[in-house]
Amino acid sequence: MTIQYEMPRQWIWFDLAAVQVELLGAKAAMLALTQIPYQRSWAEQLQQIQLKREVAGTSRIEGAEFTERELDAAMRETPQQLETRSQRQAACALATYRWIAKLETDRPIDESLICEIHRRIVSGCDDDHCPPGRPRGHGDNVTFGTPRHRGVEGGDDCEAALRQLCQATRTIFRDHDPLIQALALHYHFAAMHPFLDGNGRTARALEALMLQRVGLRDTLFIAMSNYYYEEKTGYLNALAETRALSHDLTPFLKFALKGIEKQCNRLFSEIRLHVAKALYRNTMTDLFGRLRSPRKRVMSDRHVQLLQRLLDHGSQKGAEFIKQTVGLYHVKNLRKALIRDLSYLAELQAIEIKQAADKLDFIIAINLDWPAQITESEFFKRVKEMPRTKVHGFLSS
Repeated sequence: MTIQYEMPRQWIWFDLAAVQVELLGAKAAMLALTQIPYQRSWAEQLQQIQLKREVAGTSRIEGAEFTERELDAAMRETPQQLETRSQRQAACALATYRWIAKLETDRPIDESLICEIHRRIVSGCDDDHCPPGRPRGHGDNVTFGTPRHRGVEGGDDCEAALRQLCQATRTIFRDHDPLIQALALHYHFAAMHPFLDGNGRTARALEALMLQRVGLRDTLFIAMSNYYYEEKTGYLNALAETRALSHDLTPFLKFALKGIEKQCNRLFSEIRLHVAKALYRNTMTDLFGRLRSPRKRVMSDRHVQLLQRLLDHGSQKGAEFIKQTVGLYHVKNLRKALIRDLSYLAELQAIEIKQAADKLDFIIAINLDWPAQITESEFFKRVKEMPRTKVHGFLSS
């Protein structure tokens, strides 16, 4: 049985008490994210990662399949240069999100804007079966989801529904929290399915557009489509449940607001990691750079390079770390020299060393809390008292 589309009696209708916890959680996470200090260079790197997650998520929800290498190619090339439809869909989504990021913040969400977003989403990948930017005509009907839902009737009904939704975004929507507005537009657009294809991708792009207008833009863009893909069953169920309740938005709002909180917290953690690494580099450069004797200067330069490698590449097994640092040593017994240096850094508590699970190797990790734990006087005291030949724990075996 196919569930027919019915125009909503109210465009934004939900149980505020039922979504209050999720709404507060999302707003608190968004506030924390927008207040954390960051360097532009870090944010630009994270923006590319977030955009890649968004593009991958919005395409994969619709069944697109590609390897990580194919996705990377889609991030670099134009649709015409790519071989598979899935890659072309990802490339078109990428170009669309980049275009959205440059839109004027006061541009109204009307039929022309929605049609332009859809045109960009499908041109070059799905335009062989879906007219870009053109709502469905008379007799052009679609079904989707589980259970099967039917979009608004093609033709006059479709155009009228899209027009009324756009009018609502400029009037009724403004009486509600901006996060609620963004999610309501996402849901209602997906429910009416005004185009032959690309409706889900367009709905998520519209949500991203509205979220960027409340602060989640540019370098603080969050990949909601990545959340929807990771929680695909919950995403589709929330949309279907909301539709079954005659457009009561409560189920979808509860689900999606949790996603906003999760994705904001995820990006916050990534920015905080960059902040911690920057503080570590500053402390490391300052303290080791002030060791003045010729012997200690040579050692400190090498120690800084070891620490820098761990900061760049994360925790590593000893055997792999030895291979990567071979160029730093000009001695016969490379392993002995490296272990001596690692033991020295472990005694300073700049790094942490533990045995691997198989007890055949060891794991080295940076101690990002070190700058807060070490004082200048304590550092120089430990350096002065450090035994020359002491080897850290089980490394001596």
